[in-house]
Amino acid sequence: MRWGTLASADSRTLQAPFRSGARIEEYQLEPVARALAMPRVNLLIADDVGLGKTIEAGLVIQEMLLRHRARRVLIVCPASLTLKWRDEMAGKFGLDFTVLDAVALRELRRTHGLEANPFAVHPRIVISLQWLRSPRVQRLLDEVLTPESRYPGYFDLLVVDEAHHCAPPAPARSRGVAVDSKQTQAVDRIGKYSQHRLFLSATPHNGYSESWQALLAMLDPQRFTRSVEPDEATVRQVMVRRLKDDIRDADGEPRFPGRVNRAIEVRYTEDEREGHRLVEDFIGARRHSPGQDLARGTDLIALLLKKRLFSAPAAFAVTLEGYLQSHGIEIELADPPAPHRSGTTAGTSARARPAPAGSALPLWLEEALDWDDELPDDEAGSDAERELFDRIRDLAPASSSPMERDLLDQLSGWARRHAEHADSKARALIDELTRICRPAGTWNDERIVVFTEYRATQDWLHGLLTARGLGGEQLALLHGGMDERRREYLKAAFQAPPDRDPIRILLATDAASEGIDLQMHCHRLIHYDIPFNPNRLEQRIGRLDRYLQDHQVEVMHFVGEGWENAPPGSYEGDLEYLSRVAQKIAVERRDLGSVNPVLAYAVEARMLGRPVMVDPLTVAPKQRTPGHGHPRTRRP
Repeated sequence: MRWGTLASADSRTLQAPFRSGARIEEYQLEPVARALAMPRVNLLIADDVGLGKTIEAGLVIQEMLLRHRARRVLIVCPASLTLKWRDEMAGKFGLDFTVLDAVALRELRRTHGLEANPFAVHPRIVISLQWLRSPRVQRLLDEVLTPESRYPGYFDLLVVDEAHHCAPPAPARSRGVAVDSKQTQAVDRIGKYSQHRLFLSATPHNGYSESWQALLAMLDPQRFTRSVEPDEATVRQVMVRRLKDDIRDADGEPRFPGRVNRAIEVRYTEDEREGHRLVEDFIGARRHSPGQDLARGTDLIALLLKKRLFSAPAAFAVTLEGYLQSHGIEIELADPPAPHRSGTTAGTSARARPAPAGSALPLWLEEALDWDDELPDDEAGSDAERELFDRIRDLAPASSSPMERDLLDQLSGWARRHAEHADSKARALIDELTRICRPAGTWNDERIVVFTEYRATQDWLHGLLTARGLGGEQLALLHGGMDERRREYLKAAFQAPPDRDPIRILLATDAASEGIDLQMHCHRLIHYDIPFNPNRLEQRIGRLDRYLQDHQVEVMHFVGEGWENAPPGSYEGDLEYLSRVAQKIAVERRDLGSVNPVLAYAVEARMLGRPVMVDPLTVAPKQRTPGHGHPRTRRP
C-alpha cells in the first residue's frame, strides 16, 4: 500500500510539506492541520505581516488537492500580487495556475472558441480583485454560477489574499452602518458558490465592528452574521493568528530579529516653515465661511494640502495647482512635476452618487471624509483629486475672499521657489543615503528602501539623487503604475545578492508596496513622509521585517530640529506628532488592530488644529483573548 494512501486516510498525517519545494517552518504547519480537521474549511489565516501566509495557504491547497477534497481552486488577490501567486504556487508547490486577465481571456477565445468560459476550462485560476468585480467577469460568472452549482459549490476552494480589502469600508460617520463595496459584493458572491474558503490578512480587523462582522460572515455564514458581535470562542475556531513575538525557536529565543527606530533631525529654514504657516492661515480664512458642508470640505482641503506639504514641495505644488485650476484662479506655478492621470484617490468612490434622504452631509462628502482608509493612488494631482476640488468648490460662495486670494498668491509664490530645488529634508536624505551606501565615494553592498506616498515626490527625489551622484543603475523606482513584468523584474533584482545586481537604493510608493518581499539583502527603511493612516506604516515595514530576514530592521523617519519644545500647530510640532506615530508602529510588536483607528483619528484632529487627548506612544491595544480575538471597536 502506498504511503500517500495511508496518509490520506489519516487527517493527522500531512503530505504537502514533503511535496513542496519551500523551506517550511514548524509554525507554518498549524493552518494546514487546522484546515484538515474541518469538515468544511472556513479558515482565516491572520498571521502577522511577513510570517509566510502564502506558504501556509499553499500547504492547504496542496493538501486539499492530494486528498481529492478539492479540484477547482480560485485565488483572488490584489492585481499587484497575481504574478507572485502564480510563481509561488509553481515554484514551491509544483501547481500550475492560470492568471485570468484580458490577455488570458483573449488567448482562451482564440484556442477554444468564442463561447469558452475560463472558469469552466481552467481548474486553477488566479484573478485580481479589481478584475473580479468588473462587469465582464461577472457576466462570465453568470454562466457557471447557477442554482444547480451552489451546493456543494462550483469552486472547491476559494482563497482570498489581503482579505481586508473585501470587507465593507468603515461606515460613514452619520450612517453608522457599513455599505458593501463592489469588491465586497463580488467576493461574497463567489464565497456562496465555494465549498471551502481560505482568507488571508495580516490586518483583518480595521477597528470597526461592522466591517469585521461582515468579513466573518463572508468566511463562514453558518457561524457568523452581520450586526451580531461574534463570540470569541467561535472566532478562535476559524482563525489562526500569530504575531512575530509569538514565534520562538527551539531554544525559546525570538525567531525574528526585531526592529529599531531612529529619527533623523532636520534643521528647517524659516522660509520652509513659511509654507506651513501660509497653509494654516489659508485654512483659517476658509473656515470663516458658514455651513457644515463647507466646513467639512475645508477640512478635506486642509488634510490634502498638509499631506502634500509634509511629503515634498513638488507634491504640494501639483496639488495646489489642481486647487487653483478647479477654482478658476489664474496663478502660474513654476512647472511642477506633471501629474499622472490614472488611478483613484479621495472622492472617487462617491462619484455621481446622490445623498440619501435625511443625510446630514452629501454622500460623496461623507465618503470622501474617509479619504485615507483605502490604499491610495500614489499620484498627487490626479483627475480624481481635481474632481474632489471641483465638488468642494460647488459648496463654497461664488468668489473667494480677498484674504483667501492674497494667501493663495503667497502660497503660489512659495511653491514656485521650492518646487524644484532640494529642501532641508531632501538634503538630509542625501546625506543619510551617502553615509549608508556610498560612504567613501564608492558604492558598497548595503541596500535601503525609501518610501513615499506620491509619484510627484518620487520623481522629484529621483532627479535630486541622480544630480548628487546617487542615481544610475544603483537607483530604482517602484510605483503603482508600473508594468507587471517590469515590477517583477525589479523585485527579483533587489532580492538578488549585491554582487549580482547593482541596485542599492529603491524609491517605492505605498501603492506598489503591498505584498512585496524585499528582505533578502536589505534591512534598512526610510519613511520620507509619514502617512496619516498607521496601517500603511506597518505595511511598509513588513516588506523587510518578515520571514527569512536575518538582521534587525532599522526604520528611520525625519523630525524637525528642536521638536522637543515645538508648540502644537507649528511645522516642527505637527511633524513631531507624526514622528511619534511612526515610532509607535516601528517598535510595537503587539496587535494594533484596535489602536490604529484611534491613532488615525488623533492624527486627523491634530492636523486640523483640534484638541487631541491621545499620545501615540502611550495608547495601547485592548487586552486580547488567548485566541487573539479583536475588541469591540466603533468609529471615534
